[in-house]
Amino acid sequence: MNGLEFARCTTAGGFNRVLIHAAPAQAQIEIIAEDDRVIVRGDLDRHGEYSPMTLVELDGSALRRSEVWPTDDFYGLPVLLAGGEVGLLQKWHHAEDRSWWQWSVEFSNHTGRPADWAPPGQVRR
Repeated sequence: MNGLEFARCTTAGGFNRVLIHAAPAQAQIEIIAEDDRVIVRGDLDRHGEYSPMTLVELDGSALRRSEVWPTDDFYGLPVLLAGGEVGLLQKWHHAEDRSWWQWSVEFSNHTGRPADWAPPGQVRR
């Protein structure tokens, strides 16, 4: 696949689900361990209608992609943004006809992040 690198993000480990905001229709996803080992790699194309949020799930050695309109079940998941920032989804509301949406993401950072670091109160799902 040729194209612009959308994002290279670092998250706290232990998540098997992440959200991507405004994901491209075609995405090459790589999950890389702290020791630079590739855990899984896959080309994930959008199927169905566009949504402002894409859910990527890691299931063993397989990746799954789905376009979602988040519910409170998604609160606390990492949201990957173009350019490499990662925040945690705090709130999401959208119109029934999906003509508008409002959301909140929390950002926190740490220098020299140890492998087991996570923001205080973060629940891994």
